[in-house]
Amino acid sequence: MDTVILITIIIVIMGLAFDFINGFHDIANAVATSISTRALKPRVAIGIAAVMNFLGAISFTGVAVALTSDIVDPFALKNGEFVVLCALISAVMWNLMTWVAKMPSSSSHALIGSIAGASIASAGSFGVLNWGGFSTIIIALILSPLIGFSVGYLIYSAFKFIFRNKKLVQTNRRFRIAQIGTTAMQAYAHGTNDAQKTMGIITLALITSGLQKGSAIPFWVQVSCAAAMALGSSIGGYRIIKTVGTKIMKIEPVTGVAADLGSLSVIMGATLIHLPISSTQVIDSSLMGVGTANHKKEVNWRTGKNMLVTWMITLPCAGILAAVVYWISAAIFL
Repeated sequence: MDTVILITIIIVIMGLAFDFINGFHDIANAVATSISTRALKPRVAIGIAAVMNFLGAISFTGVAVALTSDIVDPFALKNGEFVVLCALISAVMWNLMTWVAKMPSSSSHALIGSIAGASIASAGSFGVLNWGGFSTIIIALILSPLIGFSVGYLIYSAFKFIFRNKKLVQTNRRFRIAQIGTTAMQAYAHGTNDAQKTMGIITLALITSGLQKGSAIPFWVQVSCAAAMALGSSIGGYRIIKTVGTKIMKIEPVTGVAADLGSLSVIMGATLIHLPISSTQVIDSSLMGVGTANHKKEVNWRTGKNMLVTWMITLPCAGILAAVVYWISAAIFL
């Protein structure tokens, strides 16, 4: 078998593995609020999330198309298919390490940082990056959690005003029912953005290997990535559910709905304008925004600080890891 085709097949397998890991790694963030308030049992919440993740993943391709060309020019990338393979290996390694550590790090940061790191290692220069598109992605990654925090804060503030004369028990009963819908939509939004990234990477590999000329996402890539993420979601990330659902703040149904609405609106907004963002960051920051609006002392800022540190180090660390993986692999195989 031709070496290029073999590497491309391995990339597809690794890409699907990344989406699978992304599914059980990140879906915890989407279902943690409904599980912690007992609006849904864990198995039911994760089952709903798996289905909605799949539907979200096959609904859009704009983010995938953007990722195919916005980080690097696929037609100018040296040893392109080998670079993509090393980037995927690095991203999978980082996701597994943070999963073991029970930290909800960003799979988006890991993947984008890994692509940049492996590409720079291959070219021997930062000039290989498409700075216009890459800088836009970085800005979106930085601003999206801040927007998520603000939107979560505003939504819960509106809830407090609208339901100020309602009894807490009655309000929570209604919002516990509403959480079923917001959890489903949260998982759908996650699929519309996160699954797109791997679709873009696999398409990037197809282009660099000469198996595809345009940047359109093949249907089989779309369905395969959606299925891999849904399968991973069905297994669930119970380790991270505990961190998000109990260690950021005490979650009530009303605060859970507010956080879900805040984060899913930001994620869907980014999807519609074709911007890859971190669902993990947006979901967790929205939750902290809601907690701040409710009572800032309710937020466990130590956990928030640890998450912030993880978010900040993921992109550069994944980039360095990808560069090391590339250098070692190139020394052996190229």
